[in-house]
Amino acid sequence: MIGNVLRYIRKKNNLKQEEISKIVGVARNTVSQYETETIQPTFEIIEKIANECGYKIYFESDDGKERFQSNDLNRKDI
Repeated sequence: MIGNVLRYIRKKNNLKQEEISKIVGVARNTVSQYETETIQPTFEIIEKIANECGYKIYFESDDGKERFQSNDLNRKDI
């Protein structure tokens, strides 16, 4: 599933795999493997790609009462 999301947001921003690879510091082939789900990217890589494409990653509780981003958390909160 994450591969489809990464491909979608990359294409929505008219970016090539080569451009994303330079942004996150991996080979173009690695980006391709993320998108085909041959390998799984780390959360940090997913977040970098999302941010570069103008998206934010939110976590929301099932009941919708809590919503936050990873950068909203301080080490002391964990």
